[in-house]
Amino acid sequence: MNDTVISVKDIQKTYGKQTVLDGLHFEVKRGSIFALLGENGAGKTTTVRILSTLIQADSGSATIAGYDTSREAESVKKMISLTGQYAAVDELLTGEENLMMMGRLNHLNRKAVKERTTELLEQFDLTNAAKKPAKTYSGGMRRRLDIAISLLASPEVIFLDEPTTGLDPRSRRNMWSLIERLSDNGVTIFLTTQYLEEADQLADQIAIIDDGKIVEEGTAEELKRIIGEEKLELTFNELDTYQKAQSLLKGQVNETDRVISVTAGSTENLRQILNTLHEHGIETESINFRKPTLDDVFMDITNRKRKELSANA
Repeated sequence: MNDTVISVKDIQKTYGKQTVLDGLHFEVKRGSIFALLGENGAGKTTTVRILSTLIQADSGSATIAGYDTSREAESVKKMISLTGQYAAVDELLTGEENLMMMGRLNHLNRKAVKERTTELLEQFDLTNAAKKPAKTYSGGMRRRLDIAISLLASPEVIFLDEPTTGLDPRSRRNMWSLIERLSDNGVTIFLTTQYLEEADQLADQIAIIDDGKIVEEGTAEELKRIIGEEKLELTFNELDTYQKAQSLLKGQVNETDRVISVTAGSTENLRQILNTLHEHGIETESINFRKPTLDDVFMDITNRKRKELSANA
């Protein structure tokens, strides 16, 4: 049995003079959670639209369970579901009515749809709201209903295009638990996100897309090893002290929390950083060590690319 359920080889897509996807190549294992990670405009949604047969690539090939997304689109559609960035539910209908209507539109057996609706409402913790109009639902509830609708036909692969966009932190974590349960039940999840913590928390495999190309791929831990070194986080009380330290140190900055993150490196490097601050009369509120995160990986990769572009300009 082939463990690869999604295969993408040298996909190209342009709109006018703009190249959106430039030689995309990756594979997704059956039953896994795969995260395509990138900034807005990097090519994530275009990739999903090609894989879900909504649009065709200009060249290259993409298959779902061996079926070509271009030549065998009908076979692909029977195996997949797609949940876009924003919940697509009829707000005038109840949660139950939304599920029943979508079942009929998909020509599913009426009795089977009714049973499946009851099952999904319970699974997604929507039973108590089943008879209420969707317009009364919170953002998290609408998102859960949207995903429940996409699971009516029990797809093998579900595409979730930035599923937690606009959700509050609690709803986002509830959605993570839901996605993990789907994967535990054998559904292959293709997730696009710009939330690095989300990819870190959920994904078995992560591909970072930048300017239409996969620039790094691996597990979260493999990607973190690209950075390798611990980070030293320096937090400052006063804005002027923070700004003065920022002019002296090279590192990632968090202006909201007045935190500067620098590579800890060797003991000598650490001593030099602290001596520099001391020589300029700068005191920190706190100093913390932490392991590399996907944020560090992402910043390193994108900064590296910007330097390359500047050098070639």
